[in-house]
Amino acid sequence: MKLAATKVPVSTVWTSPDAPRDIDAPATAEHPDVAAWAKSMDTETRLGLHGRTLTQLLFAEPVLVRSERDGWSEILAPWQPSSEDELGYPGWVPSSHLGELPKAASDPVAITVPTASLLAEPGGQPIAELSFATVLASIEHADGHTRVATPDGGSGWLRDAVLRSVSEPSDTDERLRLGEQFLGLEYLWGGTSAYGLDCSGLVHAVSRVLGLRTPRDAHDQAADLPNIPLDEARPGDLYFFARDSKPIHHVGFVSPTGMLHASETGKLLENAPLTEDRRKTLTTAARF
Repeated sequence: MKLAATKVPVSTVWTSPDAPRDIDAPATAEHPDVAAWAKSMDTETRLGLHGRTLTQLLFAEPVLVRSERDGWSEILAPWQPSSEDELGYPGWVPSSHLGELPKAASDPVAITVPTASLLAEPGGQPIAELSFATVLASIEHADGHTRVATPDGGSGWLRDAVLRSVSEPSDTDERLRLGEQFLGLEYLWGGTSAYGLDCSGLVHAVSRVLGLRTPRDAHDQAADLPNIPLDEARPGDLYFFARDSKPIHHVGFVSPTGMLHASETGKLLENAPLTEDRRKTLTTAARF
């Protein structure tokens, strides 16, 4: 296996090289347009992603490349812990989405807003538009900007106002505030970016901004995080849901209103009271 890094803003991870459909071309292009891809899909088309997409990689995210075939790379994503493989979340991405790891790997900072422009120089021309939860190594600071290392030996600048150090302490209010930026965003199966989130993707992305190594999928999150009694859950904790002793299928942030969560395909990310069905399937709670 070899180490590589995602060199596009968002790379969608697929179950196999044969999984993408014609409508998925914007997501698998050499220079993917994930925003246009998400906008092009209606509910039925999004439902068709089940069994096709698995997760998403963000800019500069490291991967282990297991094999390569016909322009595709079989990868493991170590920043996305999974019970599927102890080395990281498995799947396939276009090989054109991968490059060399950034040279710097210290003082990591995370993007805290839905999207942010990576600039050629402070106040200069945009190089790329990066997603929430993108984590980059910082190199220097100047004029209210931070220079960050990028794949293939490059660098760019981001405004300090859109960044936080992943080592900075956080609290429950910050978890909810970060997640609430995406209220009204349409659910996307396998989504971990500002262009679409699924339930565990929301939890994983917020956790990454806060420097927390949280598994990618809901059932793994429930198994990894310290469980607490349901009646002790407070805002910023997590609720988990399952039906009739089946594996956990849903997760959301406990909120003063009820729950902040990405509900399901065809629905929007919401902060709302628990429905009767949710109450019946609520199985456990966990705390970071």
